[in-house]
Amino acid sequence: MSWVIGDEAKEISEAAGRRWRGLDPLLPEPGDLPEGCLPPLVAFGAHGRPAGLATCRHQHLPADSLAQTWNAATKFELTMRLREPDTRPAADDLLGQWRDHLAGLPAASGGDTAAVVNWPARDVSGVLALLGHGLQPIAVIAVRPAGRPVPAHRNPPDLVIRQAGPDDLDIVTELEMGLVRYDALFGGAILRPATEALVRAGVRTELGSRPAWTWLALHRGRPVGVAVVEPPDAAAWIAGMTRPGPTAYLQTMFIRPDERGGGTGAALVEHVHAALDARGVTLTLLHYAQVNPLSAPFWSRMGYRPLWTSWEARPASTLR
Repeated sequence: MSWVIGDEAKEISEAAGRRWRGLDPLLPEPGDLPEGCLPPLVAFGAHGRPAGLATCRHQHLPADSLAQTWNAATKFELTMRLREPDTRPAADDLLGQWRDHLAGLPAASGGDTAAVVNWPARDVSGVLALLGHGLQPIAVIAVRPAGRPVPAHRNPPDLVIRQAGPDDLDIVTELEMGLVRYDALFGGAILRPATEALVRAGVRTELGSRPAWTWLALHRGRPVGVAVVEPPDAAAWIAGMTRPGPTAYLQTMFIRPDERGGGTGAALVEHVHAALDARGVTLTLLHYAQVNPLSAPFWSRMGYRPLWTSWEARPASTLR
């Protein structure tokens, strides 16, 4: 297939870029396919013309990594570049080839594994192919451009929002663990034996940074919510999922259940947005669980919209 890669890969990527730009101006340029575990898979369309390419990457996350709280321990990720406006036939072909590839890998037969495809949220033509191969929408990457207005709301009385500091280690850890436990109900997080210690270590590092990127909401003096942001230099791992520009990642936003629905979350996020806008952040990304009944409506009100959907088969052997 070397002739396909040499003669067709650039053209397919350019066609995918034109399609993405027509779907969503906040998507990045597709760029070259990442290096995979084997030569690119090829889907052929009409007249034997290549209609799509894909590569598979394998990743094992160590147990002492907080990333294992937010993912299966072993991930197999397929990246596709598709030429035609109707992506379903080529996607179906590539997913079938990927299924056959994973079926021959002993590492893909374990329980703590996932087959993952990140798919542009507005690219609806391929959804039936993803569903047909047993993939489920697990998480959404949502995006907010700087300065996007939010509906007027009334802040709760006696609400104070301030930057967190080293003395807030215990309370920020407690609130971050509240988010982990809540997201675990939807498959967005996996509680591991090391999770709480790793969260605490991460919080200690976050609270020692200057300027601070962690904010606490206190209602009548009681800490009731937290927001944690990765600044652009720390968010490079996800910034490539959107168009170029200073991009931050809203890592955590959690409000205690008994404080929800009263405007605390909106006030906290609006405060954070004002700080990010002032610091020159042009785009903010975040994740939320697809089936979380609170997240999608809340983040929509706060100026975010879906950019990507993470489709997964867990364990990886359930890909069909």
